[in-house]
Amino acid sequence: MSEANSRESWVDQYLPRTDGAAIDRTGNLISLETIRGLAFRQRNLLIGVILAVLVLSLVATLMTKPVYQASATVQVDSSQANIVEGQDLEPAMRGGEFSRYMSTQGAVIMSKRMAYQVVDTLKLADNDELLGDAATTRPANLSDEKWKARRREIAAAILKGGVSVVVPDDIRILTISFKSENPRLAASIANAYVDNFVLEDTRRGIEISTYAQNYLTTQIREIGNKLQNAEMAANAYAKANGIIATTAPAAGDTNGASPPATITVATLGTVSGTYTETRNRRIAAEQRWRNAQGLAASQLPEVQANNAIQALVAERSKVAAQISELRQRYGENYPQVSEARATLTSLDSQITRLSTDVKNSIRDQYQLALRQEEALSGELKKVSGDTLDEQDRRVRYNLLDREAAALRTQLAALLDRYNQVAAAANIQQGAITKVDDASVPGAPISPNLTKNLLAAMVVGIGLAVALAVLRDSLDDRLRSVDDVERKLGTPLLGFTPNVESMDVEAQVADPFSALMESYSSLRTSLDFAQSGDNRVLMVTSSQPSEGKTLTATVLARKYAELGHKTLLIDADLRKPTVSAMFGATKRPTQGFVEVLLGDIDLQSALIKGTIDNLSVLPVGSIPHNPVEILSSPRLAEFIQKCRGDYALIMIDSAPVMGLADAPLVSRLVDGVVFIVEANRSNFGQTKTALRRLRSVGANVLGVVLTKYRSAEAGLSYDYHYNYYSYGHGKKD
Repeated sequence: MSEANSRESWVDQYLPRTDGAAIDRTGNLISLETIRGLAFRQRNLLIGVILAVLVLSLVATLMTKPVYQASATVQVDSSQANIVEGQDLEPAMRGGEFSRYMSTQGAVIMSKRMAYQVVDTLKLADNDELLGDAATTRPANLSDEKWKARRREIAAAILKGGVSVVVPDDIRILTISFKSENPRLAASIANAYVDNFVLEDTRRGIEISTYAQNYLTTQIREIGNKLQNAEMAANAYAKANGIIATTAPAAGDTNGASPPATITVATLGTVSGTYTETRNRRIAAEQRWRNAQGLAASQLPEVQANNAIQALVAERSKVAAQISELRQRYGENYPQVSEARATLTSLDSQITRLSTDVKNSIRDQYQLALRQEEALSGELKKVSGDTLDEQDRRVRYNLLDREAAALRTQLAALLDRYNQVAAAANIQQGAITKVDDASVPGAPISPNLTKNLLAAMVVGIGLAVALAVLRDSLDDRLRSVDDVERKLGTPLLGFTPNVESMDVEAQVADPFSALMESYSSLRTSLDFAQSGDNRVLMVTSSQPSEGKTLTATVLARKYAELGHKTLLIDADLRKPTVSAMFGATKRPTQGFVEVLLGDIDLQSALIKGTIDNLSVLPVGSIPHNPVEILSSPRLAEFIQKCRGDYALIMIDSAPVMGLADAPLVSRLVDGVVFIVEANRSNFGQTKTALRRLRSVGANVLGVVLTKYRSAEAGLSYDYHYNYYSYGHGKKD
């Protein structure tokens, strides 16, 4: 679907809506149409600025000396292969730190120290080709030694400014490059940078290993002396205070946090443990006795659980059953009954005696446990006193012993580390290795004509756009239909396309031309804006030559062609042109002014030969007092008289700005059609003209945008004008 068909036609946009829906004409301040219109309006500025920047870039490129760049590569390993322990003098890096490590290596290459090393290696302080003009301008009163030092500094500064390093993110390859006007010199310096970088890494590894060995040797000697003194002090104190250790420090106790136990401490531990067990037994026995003391012997759980007692109880139950049976059979005095009762009495006595013995044994166990606890309590107090006496002495001894233990551990670690470093020093390998040497470049890297022209194009476009936007923002001319409604706040009745002066007559003669189709749409909009019969309309503008006379003339013809009796009045008493629109080579001698003054009647002043239903009243002689004429009551009377004779009266008035004519006439008409020429009328001037009309009570029906050029507004030609050529173009 084309752009023209995907939107409403321009006629539909500005006709009154019958469905009640409002048309959104606000739009975006920055849109494709805005950009396209700005580009078209400022095309000469844009093209000129871009071409100027391109020409300057071309000239500068051709005048620049060629520069060559040579590149060499090195591989950087963050960690080496550790053959023996001790090669890890530098801490291992985590994954996220490698990028910083690579950046650090790049900074080392770019350092001034590396530049001095390359200068000294290649003897560049004596290279006049590298130093250039600086080699021939020796200051006066400067000694040879100072002059040599200055040349060395100059050479180092040149190298530092010409060297560059590429630090990648995903590989461990550094690319070292050098730029120079001499390709062989560039390759030589790039290779010298690589060689010195590798040599610097090896030298740094040797220095680190040597420093580590010397440092460890010094520390081992100092720690050995301290350990000897600490052990002698601990032994002397133990001997003097009778502290005898029974165990060595706990395994893994490198700081001496667990001092060795003594005989006194061991004794205290044994007695304390025995006392605790005895006390627990006493508490248990006491609890059993307290539970048993208030109960009958037969109710004790221990009695009920005793096998002997239970056997006697069972035997008694059997005898009691036998007595009961004998009594029932033989009576109370039967001898076997008496014998059974004696047996029952004996059994009861045995049960009572055994139950009492069980209860007494519980009491005896409690008393025995109590006596044992009291005996161990006294022993515990004695051993505790001895331990407390020794504890004060052990504080000092423990301090001495922990110090000796810590020194022993530290000495062992130092000796182990020294052996590792000494073994690793013989197989130390560098982390930097050369990958590729720099070759002599065959072509310069700069100036790059294509790159410079592309950069100049970008800069030129940016500068041109900035200037175009600035220039366009300072221009307040009304260009599009959106500008009219958004800025002026006045309804848009329609607009007419821009037509060359030589083509206007042909466009007016063709009823199907774009110009005439636009006026047909404008006439329709006027009918909606001001309906009814016997209407009086006035056409004016803010300044001359905006198309108001052409608009008034064509609209009058359109209404006449529809059968409406129409009167076209030329009320521009300053520069009348209506008669010329109808083919008159010169202005008539009598016309509108003479009719107002009553010198002639209306019919005598009309132009002859017009189309049916159209009467044209031109201006004859130009009066010297147009304001007085237009402000007299005769004009109101004349319009009122003609209103009853014509269905439409169209008045072509003078421009508003600087004149009082249009505001005077606007008070007497039903509506005012205001003409604005696209790309010529200024917003401020147009706004002022509309304000003048409204200040006198004029009914401004809307604005007509004349001489509209779609390209100036940022729209394609087809967007607004395919509508008018429908049926006249190529058939599908």
